[in-house]
Amino acid sequence: MNRMDWVIVRRLAGNIGITIAVLFGIVMLSEALNTGRLDRLSDTGGPMLALLGILVAASRWIIDTLPFTVLVGAIAGLLNLQSTREMTVMKAAGQSVWRLMRAPLAVTVLGGLFVALAFDTAVVQLNRSIWPSAGGSDGTNTMWLDERRTDIHYILEAGFVDPSGRSLGDVSVFLMDSPRDRIEAPTAELVDGQWVMPTALRFRSNEMSQQLTDFRLPTSRTAGDMRARMASVADMTVWELAGSLASRLNDPDERAEVATRFLRLIGLPLSLCGSLVIAFAFTASYRRTNKYGGAVLYGIVLGVLVYVVTEMAGRAGAAGVMHPAIAVAGPAVVAVVIGVTVLLNREDGRT
Repeated sequence: MNRMDWVIVRRLAGNIGITIAVLFGIVMLSEALNTGRLDRLSDTGGPMLALLGILVAASRWIIDTLPFTVLVGAIAGLLNLQSTREMTVMKAAGQSVWRLMRAPLAVTVLGGLFVALAFDTAVVQLNRSIWPSAGGSDGTNTMWLDERRTDIHYILEAGFVDPSGRSLGDVSVFLMDSPRDRIEAPTAELVDGQWVMPTALRFRSNEMSQQLTDFRLPTSRTAGDMRARMASVADMTVWELAGSLASRLNDPDERAEVATRFLRLIGLPLSLCGSLVIAFAFTASYRRTNKYGGAVLYGIVLGVLVYVVTEMAGRAGAAGVMHPAIAVAGPAVVAVVIGVTVLLNREDGRT
């Protein structure tokens, strides 16, 4: 990057940083109103742990709203360049808006990758250290599974779940088909699509309990399904999400939710680039009066609209209503197309 690129990147980064800091402070004040959570954290580790909990919660809000925050900060930075006429000088020197966007877009992509791969991972792991049960990996919570197949229907209750998702403890199985047996076993292992119980007791109405050996129940769930079921998808890092997808998720609901969360993190750089392009489209053009109130309003309204559509599409993808790839990439691509179209119309006079 040359000196001109550094000027643009530094000015945009500074204003985006100020916008994030202001929003971060507002969110911290909002999270501080959650007195129940603060009291629990204070009782566990004192005021410092409570403060750390507020910081982590605010950080997660910042990650979720980062595209809109980048849009507002980029608009402020570009207006700063316009007010000092630096943008006008750069264009007068023969630099097109496409050339001026090149360095900020590259930095935005790198920043988005850092947030998705490193910062979000650190926030999730820190949240787990504050709330150990948030990741669902402590293996102490009761789990219920409703298994419906063409040949069998049963409900399984496990008092212990191994973090690998392959071992259960304190197992009770309720067979829903006649004669509606109840099976109890100390352990169950997931082996080749079956729950294998080395020893078990079968209880049937009006009969004595029966000792069973090597009792097996068919299941369509995999170890990946179990890990995704144990953990809240929002409390999984991008690496854990990738591992869950690679381990063959058979449950369509779990797979849709995991895939949507994973693609949203991986697609964060594209969403940020869409916000940056919209900011350039509405504030980078020259105006003799140096008044950009209307353009700023249009840009922010469009940014809010894109953010709302992104959230709605993300929820649709997580619910399995829409394909996760379309739900994640669609709004970001639309934002880029809108920004590029406006730029073509304003800079070149054609679309």
